[in-house]
Amino acid sequence: AFAAATLAAAWMGGFDPARLAGGLPRLGEFLGLLVPPLRAATLGEDIAAWYWGLGRWLVLLGDTLLMALLATTLGTLAGAALSIPAAANLTSGAIAYWTSRRALEFARAVPDLVFAIVFVFAFGLGPLPGVLAIAVHTAGAQGKLFAEANENIDMRPLEGLRAAGASPREEVVYGVLPQVLPNWLSFTLWRFEVNVRSATIIGFVGAGGIGLELYEALRLSYYDDAGAILVIVALTVFAIDWLSEVVRGRIVRGARP
Repeated sequence: AFAAATLAAAWMGGFDPARLAGGLPRLGEFLGLLVPPLRAATLGEDIAAWYWGLGRWLVLLGDTLLMALLATTLGTLAGAALSIPAAANLTSGAIAYWTSRRALEFARAVPDLVFAIVFVFAFGLGPLPGVLAIAVHTAGAQGKLFAEANENIDMRPLEGLRAAGASPREEVVYGVLPQVLPNWLSFTLWRFEVNVRSATIIGFVGAGGIGLELYEALRLSYYDDAGAILVIVALTVFAIDWLSEVVRGRIVRGARP
């Protein structure tokens, strides 16, 4: 059944080896447009000319990083709150469980780009629609991951707290969080990496940040500028991935970089 579904997906997606082979040279041609001629004799001058807008682009990149950070914070807080009733072993009842699960499913089922278009229509152009769009999608994803971590905890500490007369809030603070916090932090760092990339793409619909500058460069066929921006974004994501890996290792495994 899986093989049949894969073949059907390949047919529907137009997966044709001959077509791929014919298009690869054009792909290389486009990538070549993103990098201007760089000569060894004048390499410094060529790179300086290529990155003529570096100062402006770094400011916009900072906006994108701040958008991703705020969206990750807001979405993670919302997802954490909803993950408690969405966990089968912690929920207060069937209605709370069903409602929280459906809310999380809706938040992550709708693409963040669609949310961005809706929020741009409601609030206008700028970073706010991008932050809200990414935050909603983050809440849905984080809430599901957090709920699954909650469902795998050891229930004996909670039973002891209940026997001692602890309130539901105290059960969560002293019985749940100490067990799930390392996983929650790991998921949050990973989500921040994802949101940096999402914030770049969401800029295409006018939600601010460096994505809008990248879209304008591509739309106006300023391929050199687009290539320079893509290199900056790629290097930033690589750095965030590495730093997040180091931090996750220290949190989850106690490993040193």
